Amino acid sequence: MKSNLEFDFTIDKTKKTVFITRDFNAELSLVWDAFTKQELLDQWLAPKPWSSKTKYMDFKVGGKRFYAMVSPEGQERWVIQEYTSITPKTNFKMYNAFADKDENPELPGSEWDHTFSEQNGTTKVSITIYNESLERLERILDGFTQGMKMSLSNLENLLATLSKK
Repeated sequence: MKSNLEFDFTIDKTKKTVFITRDFNAELSLVWDAFTKQELLDQWLAPKPWSSKTKYMDFKVGGKRFYAMVSPEGQERWVIQEYTSITPKTNFKMYNAFADKDENPELPGSEWDHTFSEQNGTTKVSITIYNESLERLERILDGFTQGMKMSLSNLENLLATLSKK
């Protein structure tokens, strides 16, 4: 088990892009499942004390996931994601946008590119997030940065629990 796991979170405003690289002490298939299966995503994706609830998810090219991050008071922040490319256990891409509860997207959104690789039982996930507008990137940056770091920590804890089973 590797103890010095890589975690890099870089923002390039000139390219309107966020780059995230994160290592996990878990096999590739488990990490892939955590990113692509509704029942696992809902266990880690929202930063605590928020929770994630998926209304529906169809993980295939052209398929969508529609979910909400829910505050402890019950406030919902809906997101719609459309999968644009899937190479099993290696890569998937999606278009991501906030939405209202009726699935009307708040544009512009962002393009997410997830790449997975494994070496000696450690899985590296690289995520590139391209924002269509610098204004959108700057508007969400503070909350997104903290929320994503917390969510990835949630994932690390979930993977540790699942790896023991």
